[in-house]
Order: sequence, then C-alpha cells, then structure tokens
Amino acid sequence: MTAHPANSYEVAALIDHTLLKPEATRAQVERLCAEGLQHDFASVCVNSAFVAQVARLLRNSPVKTCVVVGFPLGANLSEVKVYEAQKALNQGAQEIDMVINVGTLKAGDDASVKHEIESLAAACHQHHALLKVILETSLLNEYEKVRACKAARDARADFVKTSTGFGSAGATVEDVALLRSVVGPEMGVKASGGIRTLEALLKMVEAGATRIGTSNGLGILQEAKAKFAG
Repeated sequence: MTAHPANSYEVAALIDHTLLKPEATRAQVERLCAEGLQHDFASVCVNSAFVAQVARLLRNSPVKTCVVVGFPLGANLSEVKVYEAQKALNQGAQEIDMVINVGTLKAGDDASVKHEIESLAAACHQHHALLKVILETSLLNEYEKVRACKAARDARADFVKTSTGFGSAGATVEDVALLRSVVGPEMGVKASGGIRTLEALLKMVEAGATRIGTSNGLGILQEAKAKFAG
C-alpha cells in the first residue's frame, strides 16, 4: 500500500492523468501527454482510439500508457473486451482499466465475471501490463461490491477500481476502505470519479487507495505544491 504522500512529487506519482470524454481530440491528448511527462504522473489514461498516439509520445518515459476497455458500460461481449485489450496492448498499452459486466454480477453469475477478468488478466500479464478492474460501485450494494472484489482478486487482477466517472456517483471514502478490506494489502485500489481536490485525494489514500484517477491532476498538483512547497 502507498504511504501518505509527503510532497508534490509523491502526489503526482499517485495520479492517472485522465481524459475520457467522447469529444476528446488528438490535440487534447497530445497536451495530456505533455503534462504527464512534465509532472511525472503515474500514467496518462485515455480511450483505446488514442493508444498508439499516447504510447508514442510517452515512449522511454516512466509515465505509463493506460487504456480503458469495455468503457464505460461494461456490457460488451467478453470476447470483444479481450480483443480490445489485446489490440491496445499490441499498440503499447501498459495498463488496462476494464469495466466488469455489472448486470452479470447482479444476476449472481460471479463465475462469468471472474472468467472475463481472468481472460483480460492473462492478456495483460503476457505483455507485462497491469489490469485494473472497474466495479462501478455506485450501481452495487455492499454485498455485490465484496463479491466483485473477490472475483477480481481470484482472477489475479492487479487493481480494483471504484468507478468509470460516468456513473451516477464516483468514488467514496467508504467504498475505498471496503475494497481495501476485501482485497488485502497486496492488490492495488484505484479511486476514480469526482476526485478534484488534494483534500479528496488524501482522504482516498488514507482509506487505502494506491492510485487516483482524475481529470483534474493539474489542479490537485498545484494545491500539493502550495501545501508541501515542493
């Protein structure tokens, strides 16, 4: 688990610098990558249409190329999610954030949820890439969140992630704490959705988050520099 950040550099290292809006342009993605490189964010996170561009711009840097799959609903065919992930990995993705099929989980078919995650985890790990599993917690009750976490853990995913940012609500401190309690200390927990201030980021980290997804990374980093003077 990540310790509470002690300076602005450690804050930046927690952040997936994100642009997932449907109207995003190549020019905006290029600027996102420049910001990622300038501030040493953990990754730049985009839709899969931009993966080749991002991988090229971030090549030979510590900033990872992160791509969402089955986004934002998660209701795609499993084979389509695997294909999308494989294409993204072949084009340079180093981290994949996939959305589970929420309806399948709510119907009680945990085996199918686990199998889908396993398929994507295998594809990612063959490319030495990480898999983050988006649960869309705002659509789940506590029991369903626990089951989803267990499926991701048993399927050997690397992270569980709260939200797409496109659901009815985003990350909460309570959900992050719950996810951490289920997956234990070894897996990552990514808090995403509605995190726009340094205060919110620090609360998520305190609850157990090891990565933060946000489209306001620059604003948070500006706050961090003022707070830590570093």
